[in-house]
Amino acid sequence: MKYFPAVIFSIAIILSAYLLGNSYVSRANPDGVISVTGSGSENFISDLIVWEGRFSRMNPNLEKAYEQLNRDKEIVKNYLVEQGIEPENIVFNSVQTVEQRENQYQNGNFTGSIFKGYELVQPIKIESNEVEKIEEVSREITQLLNKGVQFNSSPPRYYYTRLADLKIEMISKATEDGRLRAEKIAENSGGSLGDLKNAGMGVFQITGQNSGEDYSWSGAYNTADKNKTASITMRLEYEID
Repeated sequence: MKYFPAVIFSIAIILSAYLLGNSYVSRANPDGVISVTGSGSENFISDLIVWEGRFSRMNPNLEKAYEQLNRDKEIVKNYLVEQGIEPENIVFNSVQTVEQRENQYQNGNFTGSIFKGYELVQPIKIESNEVEKIEEVSREITQLLNKGVQFNSSPPRYYYTRLADLKIEMISKATEDGRLRAEKIAENSGGSLGDLKNAGMGVFQITGQNSGEDYSWSGAYNTADKNKTASITMRLEYEID
């Protein structure tokens, strides 16, 4: 029995070596996983235009200011309808009323202000699928000056009404692109591509074509250009067989 402790000690060393060996092999041969990023992009033309502008009148008498503004409103509406814009696409928003005052100074010191009149501002918004027609009208709107209306126009904004369908198509393209990348990596490593373990959508971007517009981590959404490029990324993880 005097050799019994030595035998137990030897068995313990052998068992420990075996467990450590298995642990090393397990760590040295983890489950094979390939992580790739696929991308997809698509050029498209906007099918919805939003164009806004405003015109104003100023008069010391508020009632007369409204009368003048309403006359201008009829002139603007008739002009736009004559240019082929449907009346239901023309929206006149609430009139903004601002009391205008002029500051007075004496010897460089402010002494108060005097009332100059009421400025009434009429915003107008046009939303239409007839993109080219609205573009043309927006470029020629200065013709209203000849009718006595000072119309201030904002640059048109462009949108795409089938964006959801386009996004689904692009996700499919980006996923396919990622799968092809993963297949190539698996082939080069001597393996074959296994099942998809995980997939996540990256940033969705819409930029103007040939605009040199910067991408954003939060996702750019261009409304200034009619011709746009949409892009998306997909993060994929595949098993290696």
